[in-house]
Amino acid sequence: MTTAQDPTVVGPAPSAAVRPSPWSPLRHRVFLALWSAQIASNIGSFMQNVGAAWVMGDLRSDPVFVALVQTAVTLPVFLLGLPAGALADIVDRRRLLISTQTAMLLAAASLAILQFLGATTPLSLLGLTFLLGCGGALNLPAYQAIQPELVPRQEFSQAVALGSVTFNLGRAVGPALGGLVIATAGAEWVFAVNALSFLAVIGVLLWWKRPAAPSGLPSESLAGAMRAGLRYSGNSMAMRAVLVRAALFAFPASAILALLPVVSRGPLGLGSGGYGLLLGCFGLGAAAIVAARPWLESKYSPDRLLGGCSLVLAVTLVVAGYVDGPLAVGVALLFGGAAWTTAMTTANISAQAALPAWVRARGMGLYMLVVSGSLAVGSLIWGAIAGWRVSGAHAVATAVLLGGLTTLRRWRVGTAMTLDLTVVPAADPQVAYQPEPTAGPVLVTIQYHVPAAEVASFTDDMRRVERWRRRTGAYRWGIFRDLADPERFLETFVVESWAEHLRQHQRKTAADQQVHELVARYVTGPAEHLISPYGSNSVDALPRPADAGEEDGADAFPDVQPAPREAGRPA
Repeated sequence: MTTAQDPTVVGPAPSAAVRPSPWSPLRHRVFLALWSAQIASNIGSFMQNVGAAWVMGDLRSDPVFVALVQTAVTLPVFLLGLPAGALADIVDRRRLLISTQTAMLLAAASLAILQFLGATTPLSLLGLTFLLGCGGALNLPAYQAIQPELVPRQEFSQAVALGSVTFNLGRAVGPALGGLVIATAGAEWVFAVNALSFLAVIGVLLWWKRPAAPSGLPSESLAGAMRAGLRYSGNSMAMRAVLVRAALFAFPASAILALLPVVSRGPLGLGSGGYGLLLGCFGLGAAAIVAARPWLESKYSPDRLLGGCSLVLAVTLVVAGYVDGPLAVGVALLFGGAAWTTAMTTANISAQAALPAWVRARGMGLYMLVVSGSLAVGSLIWGAIAGWRVSGAHAVATAVLLGGLTTLRRWRVGTAMTLDLTVVPAADPQVAYQPEPTAGPVLVTIQYHVPAAEVASFTDDMRRVERWRRRTGAYRWGIFRDLADPERFLETFVVESWAEHLRQHQRKTAADQQVHELVARYVTGPAEHLISPYGSNSVDALPRPADAGEEDGADAFPDVQPAPREAGRPA
């Protein structure tokens, strides 16, 4: 992962005279096979959702139980989004995907068997649906993180766009096909078809021989990996911009699909068939825009694309909320679906461009959490406002969407596309003895000599150094000026373990190297590494006296005798 040709590196694509075709990723066998299998799997998943809601309606007519089916599908994303991303970064992603796909196959098959036997209960339906949701939540970050491994980086944006096609095809075809199967054969066959659809993905993953990436360091713990992911995202200005922009777009845009059933039944006076056609218009627009994406990328920056998509969706919201003609709403939804997919694909590509390989899955888990949370909270709020007035909900959502455009200058997602995240590992630090990998915490100090005339620019540059240190593992950082020698500065940062500090050296990217070069000329000597002697796994750890917590401290410091207390003075 050190050369410009490495397909796993996401960064600024090399210039090319001809932009890649929207279908160019399909020339790569593994991507084509996995993409095809994912279409089948997504269709099966949307069939499953329709079947589960239908069966729950037969078992319990209570709307609360029917709504709980959707909760069982979406709740795992909130519970497992970040842990799923961390897990995908510390274990082999291919094996994780095989495990999650197998678990979902077993859950769907169990539901099919119960339904064939007539033994399905509301609790078993909700429980198995929840397990399917957990499998999907664990699967998604790992699946997104392997995309750069399957295609050259100049074709990466088209690969992400084609990935959105599998979802939109599933959303367009799955519900209609599921309804047809339920009507002709029964819901049990919907569950059986979904179980079989996982076999296609499992087969491709078993066939794919993913190159191993050996490491001499112990694996990160799940909790440590999650902390590292949050630290990176919080200290990466590019990733923060993507998360903010994605939330500001998804929150108001969620009103389109959340309120479409209400608009269909109410102002438009349509039945389930008409509602399905409107959904099909949205899905058709979402799928069709893929062919135009290379042209759009060549003409507009990511930030301009997001701004334009927000304007198109604002018009769609106005038409859906204030126009009573089904034809006009359908046409607006065609453009709305195209804008939705373009915006979310742009945000997804920017998120992955802002993440180096070592943190990509957990970063995408956080991205998934933010987007899903924004959609869920937005849908709830717009539904509540629609209870007062449907057109009012559309108006408020439109105002929020347009208001978000005012932040485009402050939070620019295009910054991520300029980063070169090629990994350029640094040499391991030279120390007199090697601590245990889990020993720590570790304090690192670096001395700088800065001429008085350059202090202002140096301290500004050190802010960027701070973000770099924190992104790669430091949980505490400081820069101090020597009062005896005003041109001497001391940088300090603390890492939780020796292994985590060694990982810092392996996480350095070309973009980090550029930051390092800003201040490298001021460095006066090698970094110093100090380790706490009180850590449980530190080398030559000092034992803590059993009675070190006594009030007078006489036993904690045996060579120091406490002063005698004066009579009448309280202890």
